[in-house]
Amino acid sequence: MRGTESVVAERAVPAEGVALLRLESPQGTPLPEWRPGAHLDLVLPSGLIRQYSLCGDPADRATYTVATRLIEDGRGGSREVHEQLREGAELVVRGPRNRFPLTEAPSYAFVVGGIGITPVLPMLRAVEAAGAEWRLLYGGRSRATMPFLDEIEKLGARGSRVTAVPEDEAGLPDVAAFLAGTDEGAAVYCCGPEPLMDAVAAALPEGRTLHLERFTPGASTAQLGTFEVELRRTGRTLTVPAGRSVLATVREELPNLSYSCEQGFCGTCQQQVLEGAVDHQDELLTDAERQDSMLICVSRCLGRKLVLDL
Repeated sequence: MRGTESVVAERAVPAEGVALLRLESPQGTPLPEWRPGAHLDLVLPSGLIRQYSLCGDPADRATYTVATRLIEDGRGGSREVHEQLREGAELVVRGPRNRFPLTEAPSYAFVVGGIGITPVLPMLRAVEAAGAEWRLLYGGRSRATMPFLDEIEKLGARGSRVTAVPEDEAGLPDVAAFLAGTDEGAAVYCCGPEPLMDAVAAALPEGRTLHLERFTPGASTAQLGTFEVELRRTGRTLTVPAGRSVLATVREELPNLSYSCEQGFCGTCQQQVLEGAVDHQDELLTDAERQDSMLICVSRCLGRKLVLDL
């Protein structure tokens, strides 16, 4: 996917350490439609590709809105957004894509940690506009670091449906108690740090459906043995050594191959598998997709050889 040109039309700071960007087409043309839960791939000036959830209004076809927290010890993407993407900056975006869609349900429960509010915010607006029953548990380090908190508390004023838990005031959120109060048949949406999602999965009552949006991968159990990868269209067979990814090996032959997170949760490096058994280690693909494709950044081979449509 090559992407389209965009320009930063507005930059704001909705919370401490958070940068919000409103992007528009340089030509002012309408942007592709999206639904709550969708994200964009931003191709940053350095060439890094990062995924950011859309947190604006799907009815607004003139702008896309994304927000990101500065990660001091991260791999550079958030710092580049915070330090280089000022108003007027140009960049390429890909998408939108949606692997975290809002489904129809009798009621909804949302559990969010920090910047994990970004994909959930449009969901809250949508379920409130539809008159659906919903509740939100929103945790963060402090109120000052929790973006969109004022809007969300106003949105959930009916029935006091928003439980905000700033850690400096109230400690960690009681996930189990919150989930125990959900209705049977409720759709539970969670986005945030890995420990939060693990806690939600562990405390999920029977009869509720869990939907997760990960920012980091789960624990990997990938086999580290050596195997071969045949690139069918290229006509080359490569050796993937122990401790090295298929992606890193293939990019020596195909340096322009698209990739992004290198952790198995964005989907940019998904490739079709023509032959061979895959040790799937991603956090993204459905069972159906795993029948004939893999994310080559983390998944490996269960046998001696894979054949990819590359």
